[in-house]
Amino acid sequence: MSSETFEIIELANGDVALRRAGERDDPLVRIHFSEESAQFLREHKIAIAKAMLEAGIEAVQNLGDSEPEVFEEELEPVNHTIH
Repeated sequence: MSSETFEIIELANGDVALRRAGERDDPLVRIHFSEESAQFLREHKIAIAKAMLEAGIEAVQNLGDSEPEVFEEELEPVNHTIH
């Protein structure tokens, strides 16, 4: 288990980002909310981004715990638009 410290920050453009604490390099992850979403979330934007980042980190930690599942849809490449 790594003892690195990370921080969640809000960038000048309104994006929420995860970076190593104390570093000014490009963030490891950026989350961009549309204007409509940002207006809807208002002061909760950071809390939602934090929950998204925590879920992602947990998913990465669980990658080694199980073998990846193969779904029939994955056998044929399909372009999807995620909303």
